[in-house]
Amino acid sequence: MAMASGEAINGHHGKRVSRVGLVTSDKADKTIRVRFDYTVMHPKYGKYYTRSTTLHTHDENNEAHVGDLVEVMACRRLSKTKSWRLIRVLRKSSV
Repeated sequence: MAMASGEAINGHHGKRVSRVGLVTSDKADKTIRVRFDYTVMHPKYGKYYTRSTTLHTHDENNEAHVGDLVEVMACRRLSKTKSWRLIRVLRKSSV
């Protein structure tokens, strides 16, 4: 059975990277910025420290707001900086 354009059967996309992060900005229309924090061990001293990456994410319905905890998934490039899309809002901000 052949697959069209790399998509698996029944609309599943196989293993795609998904991450959980905090929304830091929702000023743009249909776009949010999500900060993803992770820990790294220093190669020489062995101490763990926190690094972060900002992901520009597509939010079709403008449902996420600043402070929300969201899950995002990698997708095809949507603009110069945007290659992630919102899956769901895990926890709404209390603000």
